[in-house]
Amino acid sequence: MAAVEDTKRDMESDKIMDRLICGDVGYGKTEIALRAAFKAVSESKQVAVLVPTTILANQHYSTFVQRMKNFPVRIELLSRFKTSAEQKKIIEELKKGMVDIVIGTHRLLSNDVEYKDLGLLVVDEEQRFGVTHKEKIKKIKENVDVLTLTATPIPRTLHMSLVGIRDMSVLEEAPAERLPIQTFVCEFNEEMVREAIVRELSRGGQVYYVYNRVNTIADATAKIKELVPEANVEYAHGQMDKKDLEDIMIDFVNGDIDVLVSTTIIETGLDISNVNTIIIHDSDKMGLSQLYQLRGRVGRSTRTAYAFLMYRRDKMLKEVAEKRLEAIREFTELGSGFKIAMRDLEIRGAGNMLGHRQSGHMEAVGYDLYCKMLNEAVMARKGLTAGEAEFNTKIDLDVDAFIPGDYIVNEVQKLDIYKRISALSDDDEVEEMEEELKDRFGTIPPPAKNLLTITRLKGIAHKVFATEVTGRRGLITVVMKADASVRVEGIPDVMLEMGKGLHFYSKSTRMRRIFLSIQGFSWNVWKETYVIMKVWNKT
Repeated sequence: MAAVEDTKRDMESDKIMDRLICGDVGYGKTEIALRAAFKAVSESKQVAVLVPTTILANQHYSTFVQRMKNFPVRIELLSRFKTSAEQKKIIEELKKGMVDIVIGTHRLLSNDVEYKDLGLLVVDEEQRFGVTHKEKIKKIKENVDVLTLTATPIPRTLHMSLVGIRDMSVLEEAPAERLPIQTFVCEFNEEMVREAIVRELSRGGQVYYVYNRVNTIADATAKIKELVPEANVEYAHGQMDKKDLEDIMIDFVNGDIDVLVSTTIIETGLDISNVNTIIIHDSDKMGLSQLYQLRGRVGRSTRTAYAFLMYRRDKMLKEVAEKRLEAIREFTELGSGFKIAMRDLEIRGAGNMLGHRQSGHMEAVGYDLYCKMLNEAVMARKGLTAGEAEFNTKIDLDVDAFIPGDYIVNEVQKLDIYKRISALSDDDEVEEMEEELKDRFGTIPPPAKNLLTITRLKGIAHKVFATEVTGRRGLITVVMKADASVRVEGIPDVMLEMGKGLHFYSKSTRMRRIFLSIQGFSWNVWKETYVIMKVWNKT
């Protein structure tokens, strides 16, 4: 509901909407698009819904027609399932304004497609469109509201949303009674394939077998028929005759086909609740978001679903492929699409904001500096000052703060935890990390607890514009940022809270220092610093 309200508010505002709806498969992205489209049509604007595959276009067309059947809204489908004459007629009527909503594949981006008054463009599964298509979308975007729907945004899109170039709504709440998908990453094994198919058929379900090679898909289908002779097995791919493909998909939806061997054309948006097992052949050759999308084709009912990601026996996996499979195995809980996209951003880099490249780091300036420069530029355009983001807060105290080797033995895991702790910025995030450490590794030892408390202190210090907190030989020093807006009228409250130990001293006009000269500096004393920061934060 919040995402729907934000979208409608954007559509009503003076600025051109560019909103990313990021939500897991089956979390209701289409529902938001439906409501936005209806709002646009109600204001006499036309709507274009751009989708990557003909199968998904068909499904969206059915959904839109069903939902709007009681209203005077004309909806048309533009894809290769339509004859040339039908396509020509739809395009002419679009130009005259007789069609309210058009749903289509890349055909919508052709030069001959024109609109009388286009008000909203919905792009579904944006990561499936190539760079040339995105350049055409960019031209349409110049004066039209745009709503992008995706479960796993490409690194560039995600990064643009994180730094504020695009608005983003994240759908985090799972549909009622939805269960996580059981995911297995393993070597190809005929016996396991047979067992998985037979188990699914025995409970009255259906199976996807993803085989992404058109030239040998018939052989793969024959092999599955040999393994499971009692099952009705058919194959489908994008190069088939449109009538044959349509017939096979209808038979599969109706339950007449038990196992559908297909290429990745099933990847986007297909919603068949009776299919609850998917087997992916050569999964190491696929991208992270692609694997996540494919896995999302199952588990769309109240039954437990299974995903088997297989790779060839005795094959040495490349490091990136291994990272991808590890990530898909790690993120099995509901609502992991956003985390998957974040991991993809880590693995591949953020890409070029203005150019063609959709992934890759900014080698010339380094990624961190690039992010900082981009953030400052975005804030300047918004008329804001970078404020807090312009400085780092350094904490240096005489306290043991580290993760002991016997607490987290695995070095890779330990480095990952250190990296994540360093990125925490507020109390809630630190508490979540604390819970995760307890859950994964047991009771937290004192040095690791100290590390988390220091992280908390750092977050508060940063919020009150402190650049440095150091503790040496009975003296704690807090250095404030030169242009920090300190409310001096609050100083007496802090003095009362701390008693005689607190002194204010300005070394020069460029720097403010607060000295806490307390004898016998120890752990308990610097914990007091944490309390001061809290009070200082309030004042």
